[in-house]
Amino acid sequence: MRVFMLLGLGIGFYTGDTGIIVNSLVSFSVTFVPALIERDYGIEMNPLLVLWLTSAVFLHAAGTLGPYGTVWWWDHLTHTLSSSVVAGAGYATIRAIDEHYEQINLPSKLFFIFILLFVVAFGVVWELLEFGISGAAEILGGETVLTQYGLEDTMKDLMFDIAGGLVVALFGEVYLTDTVEQIKQKLIETDL
Repeated sequence: MRVFMLLGLGIGFYTGDTGIIVNSLVSFSVTFVPALIERDYGIEMNPLLVLWLTSAVFLHAAGTLGPYGTVWWWDHLTHTLSSSVVAGAGYATIRAIDEHYEQINLPSKLFFIFILLFVVAFGVVWELLEFGISGAAEILGGETVLTQYGLEDTMKDLMFDIAGGLVVALFGEVYLTDTVEQIKQKLIETDL
């Protein structure tokens, strides 16, 4: 997938498309986050979690090559997958904190609500970023690297963000327990 992202970067340079260049470069860079987490924090990333993250950024980068404009469901897919990654990171972190600190006690039902609120908040920030970048590009007469298609698109994006959050809220305990344990162990080791 990294090779294809680099090919996308090459296409962006060849065509002079700033959106493709920026999105391919950022997506490619994000694929190194799991290795950095392992190296810097000693938290081993399950290969399926790495594939999950890489798939999210790969599909986003690939979308800038055309599917965002031609495949009606592409944006929905990328929002659902990306928001599930964000929800997974939020879930693993808050659950590890909850299990590590005796003075913090979050009931499991609250985790469900927390994940949904967390992913919606992140989604709102993302939509504001899209809006700001699109507006700035229009004012400055440049090319936008993120596109905001209007209120209806924003509401659909947030609905699919919630769908990604629901997946993690329902299945996070099963699939993220090892990651939670590693984060909790790191908190113990660093005495935080």
